[in-house]
Amino acid sequence: MARPPLVLASESPRRQALLAQAGIIPDLIVPAAIDETPHKGEEPRPYALRVAKAKAETVAAAHQGALILAADTVVACGRRILPKAMSAEEVGSCLRLLQGRQHQVMTAVALMGADGRLRSRCVLTRLSFCRLSGPQIAAYAAGGEGLGKAGGYGLQGFAETFVRRINGSYSNVIGLPLLETCALLEGCGYARPC
Repeated sequence: MARPPLVLASESPRRQALLAQAGIIPDLIVPAAIDETPHKGEEPRPYALRVAKAKAETVAAAHQGALILAADTVVACGRRILPKAMSAEEVGSCLRLLQGRQHQVMTAVALMGADGRLRSRCVLTRLSFCRLSGPQIAAYAAGGEGLGKAGGYGLQGFAETFVRRINGSYSNVIGLPLLETCALLEGCGYARPC
């Protein structure tokens, strides 16, 4: 029996690259257009799970019988959800908050099976950044690498030089925890070529 098509509900090139690294090439890429605004008082983990599930459900409505893979990555400092930085000012603001302290990165992965059943996991990684000088923060913000990224940084780039300690999944911080994602897919009958 042929496996159902795999639809990635994300336009993130990082998620696509991580999946390819695991030997998984989606049959279709369909970004989910949903409101990702946190609800008042919403904590990071429930927020990430809610958004990932909403992405999967939104795309599944137009792709019945397919496997729909969606994810949402959140950078949190305590209970505070940091934004996807859309300007150099926001990147700088995020880095000023994160520098010299520990924070968490959570990625919720949601998989809608061909049977219409929604499965999900949320993976947490803890990171500590070193102290950063004003000129370091300004240079990183001006470079543009943190734009459009949760928490205003991309660990797969220059920001990796800020990391003093990481505890947990590296791929989770990039945007997709591969171990848990592969387990979800395999649980739905998606066999990887390896």
